[in-house]
Amino acid sequence: MALSDVSLEVSAGEVHAVCGENGAGKSTLMKILTGVHPTGTFDGTIEMEGSEVAFRSVSDSEERGIAIIHQELALVPYLSIAENIHLGSEITRRGLVDWRETHIRAAELMSRVGLNENPETRVADLGVGQQQLIEIAKALAKDVKVLILDEPTAALGESDSDRLLDLVRGFRDQGITCIVISHRLREVLSIADRITVIRDGATIETMRRDDPETNEGRIIRAMVGRDLNSLFPPRDPDIGEELLRVENWRVHHPTDPDRVVIDDVSFSVRSGEIVGLAGLMGAGRTELAMSIFGRTYGSKITGSVYKNGARIDVDTVRRAIENGLAYATEDRKQYGLNLVSDIQTNVSLVALDRLSRGGLLDQFRERKIADAYRYKMNVKAPDVHAITGNLSGGNQQKVVLSKWLFANPDVLILDEPTRGIDVGAKYEIYGFINELAAQGKGIVLISSELPEILGLSDRIYTLAEGRITGEVTRADATQERLMRSMTAGR
Repeated sequence: MALSDVSLEVSAGEVHAVCGENGAGKSTLMKILTGVHPTGTFDGTIEMEGSEVAFRSVSDSEERGIAIIHQELALVPYLSIAENIHLGSEITRRGLVDWRETHIRAAELMSRVGLNENPETRVADLGVGQQQLIEIAKALAKDVKVLILDEPTAALGESDSDRLLDLVRGFRDQGITCIVISHRLREVLSIADRITVIRDGATIETMRRDDPETNEGRIIRAMVGRDLNSLFPPRDPDIGEELLRVENWRVHHPTDPDRVVIDDVSFSVRSGEIVGLAGLMGAGRTELAMSIFGRTYGSKITGSVYKNGARIDVDTVRRAIENGLAYATEDRKQYGLNLVSDIQTNVSLVALDRLSRGGLLDQFRERKIADAYRYKMNVKAPDVHAITGNLSGGNQQKVVLSKWLFANPDVLILDEPTRGIDVGAKYEIYGFINELAAQGKGIVLISSELPEILGLSDRIYTLAEGRITGEVTRADATQERLMRSMTAGR
């Protein structure tokens, strides 16, 4: 059962946060509120402005002024900003799109959310933070009364996150009700008027932010049903010899070969070591990782990769995997998983040769191994035949990690491994990362959350404008020191 006797009351003009572990039922509840799960498919009632409402479709909820912005943005990359904002609600005259009015109205909405771009700009040419603002402008175009934001800052850097939270505060001042789903508890405490916690499909409690007893510890306790004495599990590093070294790595943009994205980067990882890679959005962290892992990003790539002192070939994904490299992407839905396949298929994908004999797949062994990882990683699913696309974000991430653990790499690059994941699941994943390091693996950790970088890494490199701008040990690292290096210009 996804939800069991859940009650949620949201006042007009307030920011109401909904918190809970992955799989707690938050997304299911929001799908009910927005008509994705229509009336008749669930028990209970929805009341709005004092009267009961029945939503048989998304359009029904939108007509009443409810709009949702999903964690995975629903924009068409090859259409313009104006076209995306009015997609499905085009401004027409005599059966034809009125482009002049479309662009004027789009510009007004863009100004309202603080997006200073040409309405004719293609969405694919914009950053994630700007795309998030387009989604909000799209919702405002529908005369929204209740705006639901699902992990709105999960893909954003610190400055973009602050800008978005200021925007939400502005909506509250304008009388727009906002429901915010977030795992970033500090953000929740900075913006929410009230906080409702859901655990295992049931409402646990609703607390006011201005209550002196409301703090991160209380929210975590309600979410996971226990105290977390530390956000990071204890670890005693056992660091060995150099395992991986990247030298003079240079990458050009895939569609603009004259533009250098990664500029003469060199770094190393030792066995048993967790190396953090910190940088602001656009610094080149993901581009660096993808270009090393089978040259899946960039053009005119030069430089060398060494493992155990010997130069290795990483020109294709297959060769990178054969040479002991693995890359858990930040975009698990697009690049990390086959969402229409089950857990069993996803876990075995990168190492089918280990499960095959004479060209035939041993499905019994495949199921047995997938089930072992489901148990080890605590994936919340009835069995390994559950479709991966139906799992919560945190459980999908555990499947991604299971896939690479089964591949048994020597060096694992983890790109935003806890993005959009609750504090309890984060603690579990941190434990798995520490376990891999204890086995002598080399870990490269990319994260936008500096506390995560500081809490896990033995050594930290900072990146700015595609260049390494600093290297610091765990003992000497502070958020202020890292931020200075991350904002260093050329």
